[in-house]
Amino acid sequence: MARYTGPTTRLSRRFNQHILGSGKALERRAYPPGQHGPRLRRNKQSEYAIGLNEKQKLRYIYGLLERQFRRLFEKAKRERGITGERFLQLLETRLDSVVYLLGLAKSRAAARQFVNHGHIRVNGHKVDIASYSVKAGDEIEVKSAPASRQMATRNLEENRIRTVPGWLSMDNEALKAKVNRLPTRDEMEQGINEQIIVEFYSRF
Repeated sequence: MARYTGPTTRLSRRFNQHILGSGKALERRAYPPGQHGPRLRRNKQSEYAIGLNEKQKLRYIYGLLERQFRRLFEKAKRERGITGERFLQLLETRLDSVVYLLGLAKSRAAARQFVNHGHIRVNGHKVDIASYSVKAGDEIEVKSAPASRQMATRNLEENRIRTVPGWLSMDNEALKAKVNRLPTRDEMEQGINEQIIVEFYSRF
């Protein structure tokens, strides 16, 4: 399955949460959408459906294919710590996600493209792999090329209301950032119940 490129608001309504940067207002009603919706009631979801929806919601937020998503989950299972929390850390510390959190791109999809086009350097070396996992102490900067820096500066201005999380630090003037530490659970995606995803994958 390829990455989702359809309407983002439709996804947001499906999961009752802003997905992929969609900012349109959401209204949860007690009946399904459509002309005949008010005459119908929403069916109670099975445990499997709840787990599937939670997994899909998180996968869409980070814009990953199922194979990439599952591979990260299996890696989290093998590592020490709480599987669900470690899984979120692996997602959040992807280079494309970090570039988005720093305000250098308006969405994770745009951040992925920004990285793939070679605009980012990590510890002085060009890194054009969006899935690259950053670690504590890593230094991230925008390439010195004028086009790269102009694009980054424009994106920072457009995203100035976004707060950089405490586990990262950003120098907007120098277009440099540092990974201070790994994120804690309360610094990561709040609209997700990762334990449901862990239980969902444990079925297979």
